[in-house]
Amino acid sequence: MVGMYVTRVPNRGSPPAILLREGFREGGKVKNRTLANLSRWPEEKVEALSAVLKGLPVKAELQGAFDIVRSLHHGHVAAVLGTLRELGLEEMIDPLRSRKRDLVVAMIVSQVIAPSSKLACARTLRTETATSSLGEVLGVSSCDEDDLYEAMDWVRARQGDIEDALVARHLKDGMLVLYDVSSAAFEGRTCPLGARGHAKDGVRGRLQIVYGLLATKEGIPVALEVFAGDTGDPATVASQVNRLKERFGLSYVVLVGDRGMLTKARLKEDVIPAELDFITALRAPSIKALVQQGAIQLSLFDEMDLFEVTHPDYPTERLVACKNPYLAEERTRKRLELLAATEAELNKITTAVTRTRRPLRGKDKIALRVGKVINSCKMAKHFVIKIADDSFTFHRDEDKIAAEAALDGIYVLRTSVDEAVLDTDEVVSSYSALAYVERVFRGFNTDLDIRPIRHRTEERVRAHVFLRMLSYYVSFHMERSLASMLFKDDDHDACEAARTSPVAPAERSQRALKKIATKRSEDNQPAHSFATLLGDLATIAANRVRPIDADLDAFTVITTPTPIQRRAFDLLGVSHRLGYMLS
Repeated sequence: MVGMYVTRVPNRGSPPAILLREGFREGGKVKNRTLANLSRWPEEKVEALSAVLKGLPVKAELQGAFDIVRSLHHGHVAAVLGTLRELGLEEMIDPLRSRKRDLVVAMIVSQVIAPSSKLACARTLRTETATSSLGEVLGVSSCDEDDLYEAMDWVRARQGDIEDALVARHLKDGMLVLYDVSSAAFEGRTCPLGARGHAKDGVRGRLQIVYGLLATKEGIPVALEVFAGDTGDPATVASQVNRLKERFGLSYVVLVGDRGMLTKARLKEDVIPAELDFITALRAPSIKALVQQGAIQLSLFDEMDLFEVTHPDYPTERLVACKNPYLAEERTRKRLELLAATEAELNKITTAVTRTRRPLRGKDKIALRVGKVINSCKMAKHFVIKIADDSFTFHRDEDKIAAEAALDGIYVLRTSVDEAVLDTDEVVSSYSALAYVERVFRGFNTDLDIRPIRHRTEERVRAHVFLRMLSYYVSFHMERSLASMLFKDDDHDACEAARTSPVAPAERSQRALKKIATKRSEDNQPAHSFATLLGDLATIAANRVRPIDADLDAFTVITTPTPIQRRAFDLLGVSHRLGYMLS
């Protein structure tokens, strides 16, 4: 029997025990647990409750027999915590359960379901201010923010062991390892890591930190390191190479990084001496030189969108020239917009110079205004400009514009990987996989709210970012399991079959397009984003029920899931009753 029911249990020579029980399905089996002992109730009251539980009308004597004293959001906690446990992440953090481990798990789960500061997290865990069942389920409902800070220090000391476990699970010799760097704005001025640098998260003019992420070719994060905010991308490579070869013990690795990361100097000084294979891309001047020397013949792109070339400057490497027509269109569009915007501003300067009343005069003054315009749009190379004390003229340099336009959409990959290991198409696909790391960074900055970072010590900042990585690790696997219910494309095979070339952008499958158009999944249920599905699951509540009869103990009843909610838990392979499954 599933649901609440009244049962009588024989008790040898004594009267039978009358129990209020709840039946539920768990792992394909029906289990039950006792909620209350009704043996002291009058028989007519027991019969009335039994009738109500069978769906019959409420009896007058049951009015006010029970009181719900508190309801806590529970379904999203069960989903996230259950997934974390299915992934074995608790054991990776520490094989032995402890209060600190439970607090770390609470912070990881909390960041997935409701990103917040440590102060706010502690408030939602404490009994008197809890909004979810997380603190109660993990047994940390008496914690405060100082407890969380101590748990951060504890997990920071264990970061190396946790990353070792993740690498052992997800990386093997010969696998691709994606590496990229991002930044996050930093609050305060007491932490030495906070510094001004190139802002990759779009928050300019603020102190920041830089963090480098190692991930699998599917975008699963396995290791992370935090650097000072003024650290350049190439300067982070050496530590990651050391990690891969020495700490993780991988004898053969293909490191994939963009051209700003794996520069010529870093390849020569760090990657190649470590005997790592690599895939990266050439910078624009190097591509231009290859075209001018005839190593890359642009006419070949009329017949194919990628081909391999050789060049004496890269004697032991393969070069793969690619042209993405969609990228070419985008770059052409952007250039035309910037040219038009620059011309509009330069025309204003022309008007200022030629006006009759208080005209702009002086070569230095005119040049200063012109410099601000052409530098802001980075279009100086595309204009011929003449400035005198009392005149200013300009026109487009059509030859330079045409020369740059000829290279629109063209990029050249550089790799040391032998063709027997990765063919030409696989090299391109491997480099394209860097988009998955960018997706991780977007998740850090949007879904998981890595900002603001207010911690004062280096180790706390590192622990803060590391916990975000573990939260993303959980949400990544959840989204993959729930893909059929989300607006995500869950028909990967159809996408790959429809793709004519690894250079071409990925196309959504017909199933995904149908979900987007109808807003419904394949089983005709409303489609969700990950956030709205978690919000739906949160409506499953842990209701604390107190019988009015003082002789009976209070008990917890979990809301019965809707079909959509039950489908989500089935896909995740966890129970909505997690934490309340004692029989």
